Amino acid sequence: MPLSPDVLAGLRADAAAQQPEIVALRRALHRTPELGLRLPATQQLVLDAIAPLGLEVSTGAGLSSVVAVLRGGRRGPAVLLRGDMDALPVTEDSDEPFPSENVGVMHACGHDLHVAGLVGAARLLASRRDEIAGDVVLMFQPGEEGDHGARLMIEEGALDAAGERVVAAYGLHVLSSMLPAGLVMARHGTMLAAADTVHITVHGRGGHGSMPHLAADPVPVAAEIVLALQAMVTRQFDIFDPVVVTVGRISAGTTDNVIPSTALLEATVRTFSEATHASVLDRLTRVAEGIAAAHGLTVTVDYQRGYPVTSNTPAEVDRAAGLVRTMFGEDAYLSAPQPISGSEDFSYVLQQVPGTYLGLGATPVGADPRTAAYNHSAQATFADEALAVGPAVLAALALDRLAEDEEPVDPAELASSTPSYV
Repeated sequence: MPLSPDVLAGLRADAAAQQPEIVALRRALHRTPELGLRLPATQQLVLDAIAPLGLEVSTGAGLSSVVAVLRGGRRGPAVLLRGDMDALPVTEDSDEPFPSENVGVMHACGHDLHVAGLVGAARLLASRRDEIAGDVVLMFQPGEEGDHGARLMIEEGALDAAGERVVAAYGLHVLSSMLPAGLVMARHGTMLAAADTVHITVHGRGGHGSMPHLAADPVPVAAEIVLALQAMVTRQFDIFDPVVVTVGRISAGTTDNVIPSTALLEATVRTFSEATHASVLDRLTRVAEGIAAAHGLTVTVDYQRGYPVTSNTPAEVDRAAGLVRTMFGEDAYLSAPQPISGSEDFSYVLQQVPGTYLGLGATPVGADPRTAAYNHSAQATFADEALAVGPAVLAALALDRLAEDEEPVDPAELASSTPSYV
């Protein structure tokens, strides 16, 4: 049974009421950002914040994760809510009154809001635990920024933390531009791209710059490969299932009149479907090897798989859209016209269970979403107003999904049962 408008109105009101405390937590997290898989200070802030809620809490063995299980008052399955915790190696250049105190490290991607928002959702749910028909797994995850933290947490059992596999999973990402503060965005199917990295080494033979015919120059071959890869993505792949190859680094040589023996290309490769993600390596390798061979040279292609495509379950997207519109108005939800070319390791979770990943507008009030500094920028700032929306949406998703599978309860059994919590 869907949640009633009164229940959703209560979530919205309670989220607004707790916003000052959640904002204070967010600012504490922003001041003390940490990188990668080891986040001891962040982990402790999370543990302290959820300690009063009566949850079953465990921490990771190989990373500074926190998994907390909220047991509902009635029988039912389990769902998962996720917030990532790590920061970026960026020196903050914002005008926030609570800047990073760790030089060279910044919450430039808004993960401080994700952590605080998940704590806020946990508080909303804990205050309603007797009404919850099942369990909620709270996944506080390090290592999203390239360290595959979600995959590692899955390997450590996060999806089964409640004693059985969760039936759905939900997460969101704040955006410092693109969307006005508080607006929620999602789409059916591909929400975010897969992201891989490729290193191509062209092997030639060094020599004197004045006599290239006596050498085997890898530099023009590398340049030809760069151009050929751009032709490849438009001629070998469907334009409605695109590939983006951006060569971000070219390295060769030491001075102007020396032909080097090698040239190195480094590129990011973005794809938007599992089929294309699976095929791009072979095609890219064929292009690089073929061009090198045409010039009598060879290449080594080191292709590193990154995060898979983040693909939303259509029914869960529709659930989120309905809940957001009921709580915050018809205009509060936007159906994204196309995927975002960034990537996310929540994709590993959505490969295992149904769910949806949402975008949440956090453009500072008064700023233009079209020109505001984007996530990962040293100038990125995020609107605290998003913290009145995100927690309510996450909590509503958990409650609504669990209510869907709720079994009828014998009133006599309900009257005689007393839930216990750890």
